[in-house]
Amino acid sequence: MTRPQAWVCSLALLLPTPVAAGAGTVNVVAVSGGINPAVADYLMKAIDQSASEGSQALVIELDTPGGLLSSTKDIVGAILNAEVPVIVFVSPRGAWAASAGTFITLAAHVAVMAPGTSIGAAHPVSFLPGQPRPPEKEGAEKEGEPAPKIRDIAGEKIEEFTAAFIESIAEARDRNVEWAVDAVRNSVAITQSEALELNVVDLVADDLDHLLELIDGRKVKVGRGEVTLATKGVTIVKIPMSLVGRFFDVMADPQIALLLILAGLLGLYVEFTQPGMIFPGVAGVISLILAGLALQIIPFNWIGLILILAGLGLLVTEIFVTSFGVLFTGGILALAAGAYMLFDVPEQSDLIVPFWTVIFPAVMGVAAFAGIVVVGLSRSLFRPQFTGAEGLIGETAVVDHIIRKRGRVLVHGELWTAEADETIPKGESVKIVEVRDLVVRVVRDANVAEK
Repeated sequence: MTRPQAWVCSLALLLPTPVAAGAGTVNVVAVSGGINPAVADYLMKAIDQSASEGSQALVIELDTPGGLLSSTKDIVGAILNAEVPVIVFVSPRGAWAASAGTFITLAAHVAVMAPGTSIGAAHPVSFLPGQPRPPEKEGAEKEGEPAPKIRDIAGEKIEEFTAAFIESIAEARDRNVEWAVDAVRNSVAITQSEALELNVVDLVADDLDHLLELIDGRKVKVGRGEVTLATKGVTIVKIPMSLVGRFFDVMADPQIALLLILAGLLGLYVEFTQPGMIFPGVAGVISLILAGLALQIIPFNWIGLILILAGLGLLVTEIFVTSFGVLFTGGILALAAGAYMLFDVPEQSDLIVPFWTVIFPAVMGVAAFAGIVVVGLSRSLFRPQFTGAEGLIGETAVVDHIIRKRGRVLVHGELWTAEADETIPKGESVKIVEVRDLVVRVVRDANVAEK
């Protein structure tokens, strides 16, 4: 070996060797937050990538309060039809697979939970207004018991479909069907030890390394065939979410969408009341565009959006109509009600926007800023004009050129043609009493004092 070749070989040993994905690798993705279209796209692409690379498996580290049923259905379909083993690992400690996370966990080829985690509460939530589902057995009212509530047909249909959906998933993976249906109908939730005992999950693992040790040699059915997992000593390859995916993931948060709407309307409000500032208007338009993008991802209530717009209209009207605060108060109440109804879901929903921690502070911030603008503009409307020709009336000027019916006066550093009913010598102070056709009419200061 020549000396140059020896140097090249030595340098190659010092440099890190790139790892090629394949049979000796396990891909890992992490989901922490709500299930939405961005997350669904991320997981489906990761499944396809893992299958095309020939990875041993794809591990989904899951910690979610739930999310959209449509996105959950896409993820579950991708997992059930995956050509690579998909392991769902509810982790780290303290994580939960609630609502949509329950469906995803049950659909996995291998379902694993970490100590201190929970799963369940998968009852569907509708964005349509309606009454809660009545008791299972409807009948005559018993003494001391309230009458059965009016049936919510739309809600019942969603619940029946969701129950059948999770039942089919549990049957396909040979897991506890009865518990799965109960999690949908009665929002049942259990810990990792109970889930293992009830055959809801397959294993409990401390961490990812422990998980890979436990599933080594395990046989799973993928497609029409059966594969044996060989995860001992494999290389872990993490698949990050793309920048665009992270952007849409943030935009799919109802709290972010609401704040963007309020910020956008506030920016337009400032631009409307103070024309020419430009920046508030531009920022407001951008915020509303981003909010519109978010509302394309998550369901919303049109009534709430209309109330928010009506609230802004009342705040603008307050500037021009003297209502002694009635319109302003109505606008703030409309904003608060619209913000609360924009994502009008029950308290247990994972898509709810908290009133006291998010809506109330945001609306109060808008109210404070709008109040300052309203008070400032209201005062300015009742003040005498200080600019332009009309602003010269009542001002003191100095005669620059003797006035014999007409002459010149100096006021605010400007020379104006002036006229008077008497002769006024140069250097004398005069008062401007009228402005007409760029000619000011003046009188002596002494004459004004006498009057």
